[in-house]
Amino acid sequence: MYSEADAHSLPVHLADEAICIGPAPARDSYLNIPAIISAALISGAQAIHPGYGFLSESADFSEVCRDHGLVFIGPPPEVLANFHDKAQTRATMKQLGLPVIPGSDGPVRTNAEALRIAEAIGYPVMLKAKAGGGGRGMRKATSPAELQRLWDQARTEAKASFGDEGLYLERCLEGVRHLEAQIAVDEYGSGICLGERECSIQRRNQKFIEEAPSASISEQLRQEIARKAVDAAVKSGYRNIGTFEFLVDKDGRFYFIEVNSRIQVEHTITEATTGIDLVKEQIALASGQPLSFSEEQIWVRGHAIECRINAEDPEQSFAPSTGVLTTWLPPSGPGIRLDSHCFQGYEVPPYYDSLLAKVIAWGRDRAEAVARMQRALDEFTVVGVMTNIPAHKKILASDLFRAGEVTTHLIDTVGVDALAS
Repeated sequence: MYSEADAHSLPVHLADEAICIGPAPARDSYLNIPAIISAALISGAQAIHPGYGFLSESADFSEVCRDHGLVFIGPPPEVLANFHDKAQTRATMKQLGLPVIPGSDGPVRTNAEALRIAEAIGYPVMLKAKAGGGGRGMRKATSPAELQRLWDQARTEAKASFGDEGLYLERCLEGVRHLEAQIAVDEYGSGICLGERECSIQRRNQKFIEEAPSASISEQLRQEIARKAVDAAVKSGYRNIGTFEFLVDKDGRFYFIEVNSRIQVEHTITEATTGIDLVKEQIALASGQPLSFSEEQIWVRGHAIECRINAEDPEQSFAPSTGVLTTWLPPSGPGIRLDSHCFQGYEVPPYYDSLLAKVIAWGRDRAEAVARMQRALDEFTVVGVMTNIPAHKKILASDLFRAGEVTTHLIDTVGVDALAS
């Protein structure tokens, strides 16, 4: 299913059957539940895979699918409803023994309430979309005046991205790492963790480069995060594939921040290091099958890195870039995987996320994975739009990245050029 803006994208060209569900604005297409259900029924589909954005965590959409005899490939509506509210999820995980960051006990309804909570927990604070993820609807405020100014911005973006303007508040921890545990739970209550990913290299709260496994934590912490994530997932009734996200401070203390009840953009590096097709597993779990592997069969092999290639100009504060891809020569070779909807002659639209491609490099160890990624980025030739490839190259060549000493706010605080110098 595609919008008019995506009519000429690679998935539409490759699909056996493609159905247009509306014009470019997401509210009229990718968030239009009646149009999506109608397209599925017309096509004779048995199931719908929602991808990793828009309605992928919508309990309402999952329930409508079930009401129309369609399988939603993801958690059932009851699970999505429980985890839809990030603030409520935070409270639930706290009850199950996961440490959480100081913040609001539930959604914050007014700007005045947000100011009271921020005063109690201390600045800086983070406004977060209670229905969202991926950095959307998220704003950092360092003072009451800034919190007041950002309140409406965060609500508007949350509404546009997730159809829900609700926000919650957390204390903003500085100098931390962002780790996430990839979990899978079948409908019989058997759960497993497929390792963790390091997502600390971020820009404006959106992930930029991801690695698996993390090169910055001890084996003891790795096992503790995996064990507690699976235990909390099973006890809270989670089902299907999901991700438990954590922040880790300089002393090795970790804090739960959210559950993403869907496949992640960066699931590819877990696939590279475990050899398990997570989307295939999603489909199997949604059809009622038990987990196809046991903990003894999970073997994390080597190291994988993913770089998100976006249509944006690093020299102009990463401003979005649109246009026709007059040249598109993606990399290949040993250990390289490329996921993309683009091709030479494709016109990059201005309506959605700026992601053009994901480059994944696998190596026998981290050094080999980095070297292969650097070669792949050198080979990647894109003409017609500006991309963030130069910024990726600078980060990968930096001493801090090589030493595994990056934190979530490093790029925003220091800048890519200073990091590389």
